[in-house]
Amino acid sequence: MEAVSNTNAGKLSDLPNIGATLEKQLQDVGITTYEALCNIGAKQAWLRIQAIDESACIHRLLALEGAIEGVKKTQLADQTKEDLREFYRWNKK
Repeated sequence: MEAVSNTNAGKLSDLPNIGATLEKQLQDVGITTYEALCNIGAKQAWLRIQAIDESACIHRLLALEGAIEGVKKTQLADQTKEDLREFYRWNKK
């Protein structure tokens, strides 16, 4: 997967799908930059968030992947969405 060139984003909330609440959760789990989010990946970032917030849902996982790819979560490729849904089913609490 090719990441968008959004590495100069000042705040995580400048990325697609990342609002203030999700930005704070990312910061709370040690993810403070776009580069860190890309390196960790959406799945691992979501698992970290789920560890502090059991209500972390599939939409949050899709939002993280969309932020990495630089698109709205609804614009993710169908195969990507299906892969993330399967991951979610295996890992939800």
